[in-house]
Amino acid sequence: MAGSSTTDPDTVALHGWTAVPRDADALLQGKPYLHKPEPLLVRDIRFPSDDPIVARVQQYAKEKLPSQTYSHSMRVYYYATAILTQQFSSHTGLSLSTLALTSLLHDIGTTHSNLRATQLSFEFYGGLLARELLQTQLESTQSQAEAVCEAIIRHQDLGAVGSITLLGQLIQLATIHDNMGGHAALVHADTRADVNRAFPRDGWSRCFAATIREENGLKPWAHTTHLGEEEFPRGVEGNELMAEYDGWK
Repeated sequence: MAGSSTTDPDTVALHGWTAVPRDADALLQGKPYLHKPEPLLVRDIRFPSDDPIVARVQQYAKEKLPSQTYSHSMRVYYYATAILTQQFSSHTGLSLSTLALTSLLHDIGTTHSNLRATQLSFEFYGGLLARELLQTQLESTQSQAEAVCEAIIRHQDLGAVGSITLLGQLIQLATIHDNMGGHAALVHADTRADVNRAFPRDGWSRCFAATIREENGLKPWAHTTHLGEEEFPRGVEGNELMAEYDGWK
């Protein structure tokens, strides 16, 4: 199904194509947050399960992803939505369905079979898989499918130069928050506790660090290495912000 023109401002806003700084510190104006976060519990955040494409992708993610990765993906959605709502309220026209699809699929490239199905880095292959699933099999619009694809490809593209889509930056902020405790002040402690209660980590820090090392062993050229071949997995293992939740099952 063809999408709207890439110059359509409604499509740009709807699917998070708005360009924002790649440097999260610049986006936050050098502050820990733009607006002091308040408690926002899981029950207060809408998950768009009434969207048939989201419902089908959620089922797909449950079937394809290990349970720990699925729970991480759901945490990413709730953190990203809280950040969007409380820090970037001028962009709340962003489709929660598009945000949910990206969250659910952002680590699809890390499964045992997908890591071995290609020489591509997991983010790139995962983005292509997501685009194929959404646009070809589920008849998502081109704009939505490509927004999800781009955000997945760039969700570990941290840096200080250039721009990224709003959708991509939200996924970056949420994944780094969950994986390394980054930008801790962006999410209220009560929100963080409630999200971990709803979607327990079950040793996620150890699990994800092992996946990073697995990919780097299989593909020493992997994009993940730009975060540091050992610095990144050690940072995940040493995530003090989430340490108290890591044993929750």
